[in-house]
Amino acid sequence: MTLFLISCFGALGCVARYLLEYSVRRHHPTYRPWATVAANAIGCGIAGYVAYRLVGRTDAHVRDIVLTGFCGGLTTFSSAFAIPAILQREHHWGYSLALITTTPLACAGLYVMGMALAH
Repeated sequence: MTLFLISCFGALGCVARYLLEYSVRRHHPTYRPWATVAANAIGCGIAGYVAYRLVGRTDAHVRDIVLTGFCGGLTTFSSAFAIPAILQREHHWGYSLALITTTPLACAGLYVMGMALAH
């Protein structure tokens, strides 16, 4: 049952990421993929909250469902690396560097914020 729920929540995370990307590009058509940074940072914020909120609880399945499922579907490590490489290839060096630096900073910041909200 846990595997099924992880799969369902992973699909929800993927759909949430797609809707975020779609809405950003619909209103701001650009090659600068800030929605990917936002999806990764939001996922890290949720992960920080859940990881610290559910520490010591006997039901680790809920933590697995949210962290592995939803956050795993929402965040995208592969795009975080592929998009800067594509931008470099298209000679958008500044945007590539901005993504490479802002993604880990935003993700760490929101993780800590989620962790702080859990206390």
